[in-house]
Amino acid sequence: MKRTPLILHIFHWLFMLFMLAPLIVVVLVSFTEKGYISFPFDGASWRWYNAIWDASGFIDSFWLSIGLGVASATAAICFAIPAAMAIAWHRFAGRDAVLGLLMSPLMIPAIVMGIALLRLFSHLGVSGSIWGLGAAHTILVLPFVLRLVIAAATGYDHTLSQAATSLGASGWTVFRRIELPHLLPGIAGGWLIAFITSFDEVTMSLFVSSPGTTTLPVRMYNYIANTIDPLLASLSSLLILGTLILMIVLDRFFGLDRILGGKT
Repeated sequence: MKRTPLILHIFHWLFMLFMLAPLIVVVLVSFTEKGYISFPFDGASWRWYNAIWDASGFIDSFWLSIGLGVASATAAICFAIPAAMAIAWHRFAGRDAVLGLLMSPLMIPAIVMGIALLRLFSHLGVSGSIWGLGAAHTILVLPFVLRLVIAAATGYDHTLSQAATSLGASGWTVFRRIELPHLLPGIAGGWLIAFITSFDEVTMSLFVSSPGTTTLPVRMYNYIANTIDPLLASLSSLLILGTLILMIVLDRFFGLDRILGGKT
């Protein structure tokens, strides 16, 4: 077996260090005991981690973002499954146009979409409501889910469905027992990416949110615009830790390549 050249190993580790350096610095800064962002610093302290519990606004926004991410990702899955089945398994007039329309949120700048949805929601009377915010996030994450579900649906052997139908299975039974398990890796990967995208969204949420529906990224953005204390560094460190634990658990039990790649 041909060995990998040493220069490629060096490049790999330098690239990994380049990608991880900002995260490492954020974690280190979060342990400062000073009232401003400082690195390097003298002595470590849990001061800014303890301060998180006194910042009730951040805690409320965190749970709002969690609920919004779960709701928007689940709603996107409900729309993406029938759309992906129709696009991947059937040929009909306007198929490419429908796919382009559903994927269009990826091509529209977030600030343009935010302004457009703000005008639309204002006319509908749902501007700043949790329903409007949930609809906006569902539209935003739908293309990510759709792409992975289509990838999972591609290459499906339709003779399995035909055989089940010939043996007396109903359409619902065929979908539940045969087709849905085949799509499940793409659904799981799409849901995960949709949740992360929704949880991390800032630009569009700035336009469609209100003081009562402020997500965690928006609150962090507004906070850092007015202060320079390390509270956000400690909060970001906890989010990094939570994401790392989630990735390890998913990789341990399911395999990230299988989930994120939509592989069956």
